[in-house]
Amino acid sequence: MSEQKNDVRLIWSRYYSAFIPAPAGPGFMDRLKAASGAIGGIAITGLLCGLMLGNGIAHPLLIAPMGASAVLLFAVPASPLAQPWSVVGGNVVSALVGIGVANLVPDQTVAAALAVGCAIGAMSLFRCLHPPGGAIALSTVLGAAHGPPAYMFAFVPIGMNTALLVIVAIIFHRIAGHNYPHIVPRAPSAHDTSDPAPILRTPSEQDIEDALHAYGDALDVDAADLQVVLHEAEMRAAERAHGRLTCGEIMSRDVISVREGQPVAEARELLHLRRLLSLPVLDKAGRVQGVVGPLDLARQGEQVRDIASAPYVVHADTPVAALLRPLTGGGRREAIVVDDDRMLRGLITQTDLLTAVARRA
Repeated sequence: MSEQKNDVRLIWSRYYSAFIPAPAGPGFMDRLKAASGAIGGIAITGLLCGLMLGNGIAHPLLIAPMGASAVLLFAVPASPLAQPWSVVGGNVVSALVGIGVANLVPDQTVAAALAVGCAIGAMSLFRCLHPPGGAIALSTVLGAAHGPPAYMFAFVPIGMNTALLVIVAIIFHRIAGHNYPHIVPRAPSAHDTSDPAPILRTPSEQDIEDALHAYGDALDVDAADLQVVLHEAEMRAAERAHGRLTCGEIMSRDVISVREGQPVAEARELLHLRRLLSLPVLDKAGRVQGVVGPLDLARQGEQVRDIASAPYVVHADTPVAALLRPLTGGGRREAIVVDDDRMLRGLITQTDLLTAVARRA
């Protein structure tokens, strides 16, 4: 009986996820912003078109598929289907196709089918696939019962409507702090090179492209975006896997340090003789004030305090998982473990972290 219940639950979960997908936007406020943006976008586009074409404020000139374009522009601005060229190019190209088909094919049913199919082909050819374009091609044919519209209809009002809506969307997303037109964020290299941080090098973008190709079905997501999401998921999984291990369990306790008033020459000699990559810098009371490494030695100064860098400090009970991002991003080589009074308790290097992760693996 319990096995039957589990089977029913499994089937229900599959159907539920298939027919009720995840909502657009990660949170309620994002959905509220999307709705507000669509209200403003359609209102401003209609009013401006009415004024520019002489219809007046009371008679906005809008075409129905602009509502569908607004959904993509304001609810899912990261979608490849919602980028400016996709929106403007898709709508205008589809309108031109619809007008052409309406002029060539007298049977409206045949013309409607051809217009939608040819619009999809044309948008794919010009790399401007935009779902509302299919609606524009269809409505252009159906609206040609009293005579096919002129080709200028593809530019006014369709092109004008679309361009104004995209401009409003760009302004709205800039104010809302969104990344639109969407550019995949690149993690800056700590060494100012084109190579990503070591933890971000696999899987590569080509690996993602190959996996999407092998998947078979087309997904409404950019491969570079998918790579970012996958890396974030991997990092979260790694942090969860090492969450119980603390810094106090893997730190070095016999730490060589220098005082902030010591000469730089002494710090240089100590780094060289002991083959060290970092030296915690302490004040007279023993509190951590900074860290000195080989790169800091190139700075001008007579005392250690003059060349020391800001330290990355943690506590003994800090989870090791918290070190994964800073110590694998290329910007930090060590984490200094302190107590509540900032007194030195230990040091964790990239080697310590690598050893801990390897043992867990």
